[in-house]
Order: sequence, then structure tokens, then C-alpha cells
Amino acid sequence: MMRSVMKRLDDMAAMDADTAARQGREALFRDMPRLETPRLTLRAPKMEDAQDMYAYSRDPEVARYVLWDAHRGLWDTRAYLRAVIRRNRQGGPGTFAIAEKASGRMIGTIGFMWIDADHRSAEVGYSLARDCWNRGYATEALRETLRFAFEQLGLNRVEGQCDVRNPASGRVMAHAGMRYEGRLRERIFLKGEYADVRLYALLHRDWLALTGSE
Repeated sequence: MMRSVMKRLDDMAAMDADTAARQGREALFRDMPRLETPRLTLRAPKMEDAQDMYAYSRDPEVARYVLWDAHRGLWDTRAYLRAVIRRNRQGGPGTFAIAEKASGRMIGTIGFMWIDADHRSAEVGYSLARDCWNRGYATEALRETLRFAFEQLGLNRVEGQCDVRNPASGRVMAHAGMRYEGRLRERIFLKGEYADVRLYALLHRDWLALTGSE
């Protein structure tokens, strides 16, 4: 009887800890922190970003391998921003605006597609203006997002996926320290066809080794 009571108490304590962790994550997304890298600021998106976002989100090349279609007009961008802002305010999963420090321009987004609280895992996704490709910005933003995921959200695993026809995105994840875990056949239905994806992931212990924090 005593063993059964103690097990129930342990289970309740674990549930309370999990609930507190989930509520903490949701609070972070409702009041998103401002993250800084040498060249970038990751911050909460705002409606004033609409013009900057439309400038790159209307580009078919930017939209080619992401789940959303190229924006047809500023109204599409405003609707997208409203949805992102609403989801952040509801506790996420959160999305950051990526802003270039030198110009102040919003040049992309990075954030979480989903978060599994039970297993402390998540998927990260990002998009960036085409004139900012090949400058290391995506890797810089991803590294900071991974730091946030492990150090502030308390996650154990962060994964990302990219269309096999988009090797540049895979290189971004690899440069940020994520490890290639395999090819998933016809994992997504993208722009009218099934597409294979490459899966990358990073564990908390990998992050500690990368940053010398072990």
C-alpha cells in the first residue's frame, strides 16, 4: 500500500513538473524574448513587418520548398502575419521574425512547427529573403534558435527536414550542428506532389558537446 501511495505521489510530482514546463514555454512565446546574434535580431513579428515580408515572400524561389505559397499581394502577407502573431499570443509554438541589424529590415522567419511536451522534442523551420542567401544568416539564426530551444525551452531534441531537392537547407542545418538521420520517402505533399525529405536532428547532449558546456 505504501509503495502504491508513493508511486502516485511521484507521478503527481512528475505531472506538476511537466505542467509547469509547458506553461513556462507558453509564457515565453506569449511574451517573446529578443534574441541577438552578431548580425541579426530574432524578435516577435509585428504587423509593421508586412511590407518587408511581402518583398521576399512573393518570390517564387523563396516559396519553392516551403509549405506556403508565394504571396499574391500584401493582403496574403498581412493574413499570414496575423496568424503567426495570434499563435504566439496563444502560447505557440512560436515564430520569430529575423531582422538584419545593419538595416533593421525584417528578412525572414524562424520558429517551431510543433512541440511535443511529453517527449520534449520539436521541429524547427525557417525561410529567408533571397538576397540574404549564402551569407550565413540562416545558420546564424538557426544556431541561436537551437540555443533558445535547449537552454530556455528545456527541450531534449530538435529536428528539421528539407526537401531533397533543396540541399542548401540541409547544409544550413549541418553547419548549425544538426546531424543527418536519413531520408524519408514521400514524407510531405508539396505544391501538388509528394516529396522525399532529409531529416536532421540535434539532441541536448549534442548541443552541450558543441558548445563545450558538458
